[in-house]
Amino acid sequence: MAFSPVIGSFVAADYAVFALMLLVSAAIGVYYAIVGRGQSSSREFLMGGQSMTAVPVALSLTASFMSAITVLATPAEVYRYGASYGLFSLSYVLVVVVSSEVFLPVFYRLGITSTYEYLEIRFNRATRLLGTVMFIVQTMLYTGIVIYAPALALNQVTGMDLWGAVISTGVVCTFYCAMGGLKAVVWTDVFQVGIMVAGFLSVIIRAVVLQGGVSNILNHAELGGRLNFWDFDASPLRRYTFWTITFGGTFVWTSIYGINQAQVQRYISCKSMTHAKMSLYINLLGLWIIMLCSVFAGLCLYSVYKHCDPWTAGTVSAADQLMPYMVMDILRDYPGLPGLFVAAAYSGTLSTVSSSVNALAAVTIEDLIKPYTHMTEKHLSWTSKGLTLNNICNVITVGCHYVCLLCRPFLADNWYSLSYLYFSPIGTLTTLAVGLVVSLLSGTLPQMVVLLLTILHVLFKERVSDLSVSINNLQDVLSLSTTFLYSFSCHPYLGHETSRKAGPHKKQREPIGKQ
Repeated sequence: MAFSPVIGSFVAADYAVFALMLLVSAAIGVYYAIVGRGQSSSREFLMGGQSMTAVPVALSLTASFMSAITVLATPAEVYRYGASYGLFSLSYVLVVVVSSEVFLPVFYRLGITSTYEYLEIRFNRATRLLGTVMFIVQTMLYTGIVIYAPALALNQVTGMDLWGAVISTGVVCTFYCAMGGLKAVVWTDVFQVGIMVAGFLSVIIRAVVLQGGVSNILNHAELGGRLNFWDFDASPLRRYTFWTITFGGTFVWTSIYGINQAQVQRYISCKSMTHAKMSLYINLLGLWIIMLCSVFAGLCLYSVYKHCDPWTAGTVSAADQLMPYMVMDILRDYPGLPGLFVAAAYSGTLSTVSSSVNALAAVTIEDLIKPYTHMTEKHLSWTSKGLTLNNICNVITVGCHYVCLLCRPFLADNWYSLSYLYFSPIGTLTTLAVGLVVSLLSGTLPQMVVLLLTILHVLFKERVSDLSVSINNLQDVLSLSTTFLYSFSCHPYLGHETSRKAGPHKKQREPIGKQ
């Protein structure tokens, strides 16, 4: 394709499509605000009353961490470094299996709202507060980048007003989060995942037509060395290899799907553990679809600009502007389609921000307010809505100032690969080691012995007397083994119930193995 030094700009149809996406998102919030008028507790607002089903939660899980950064940056990564990025699809399988069979049963049976409540059960309140504060700071910084960085990239390519886009998305996100609670967040995520896929497909289909078919795009990618899936080099200085992505990526994404408040809060809002597990496995299909679209969009980007790189030519100033540039280049004769792609990018932003804001409200209520006050459920519900408004303002303010200070150090590329291959596994092993040492120093040897005997009983089918737990399936072996490695300590499953107030799915729990 010939290089186009001058590309199109946003027209009325594009703004109309973008505005329609915002309007539908806001309308979903209004609907659930009307339907949920009878919901007067913070738990109903933050957890959807534990009445959600698998499919919407699955799509919400997919959308939560597939932000505009995924829509813009992943194709640019494939364009520059090749399709090996798609190997994350393999790590997703491991992540979903571990999250659904190990972490989910623990959190679901405890019936907690904040994942940091587990830290108080396992250690003490100070540890819980430390985890909560660290999560709040990290989430505000991350979410601020999610809002501001894509807006900056799109502004410089499409001419769309920077602060108009930031404020409009922030206002709409605040509106439906505060009005409808978790149910509104989940169902807007469902709508926004559809918009993200539609935006990708509009670009992919047009690129395939221009380049003469899928086979031509794949041939161009192969000749350009972009189909580099099976690179088994063990060097930690390589940006992408099979090892850094498949195994290093598993540790990274397990920390997100296994224990991150935004994700855990969704799957424990399901009405049963079966629905919760189904949501994670269905979510795997959603992750694969988004990954396939983003990787193939990157190959399309390479096929279109293999001989005329807009970045080296100085037409764009950063790699994350490549995808918007191609959109405005190849879709300029189709009014409304550039707007659809931008709506897809901002759908990613809205889904991530709404999930983060809802999670921030949940941990603030459960960890910082409820343990120290005696507010009624009605007042806690109104406080949750107020915190939603406050959190989005803080996210925009802190995030924008943070992004303005960002710089790319000389070792950024090497550090990137190191972080996946070494730091994530090392961090996990260090956590395990610290947990073991603390548990041993805490004098929990009797519980260790009981737990070991229980696992041996399950594995070898031998009779072990005086056990306080009945175990009948392999799922419990996984859960107990993980508990053994992490804590060697007394767990609520072993007959020592906590003193927390029972939530909706805490009542009349069935013994392990009979769920």
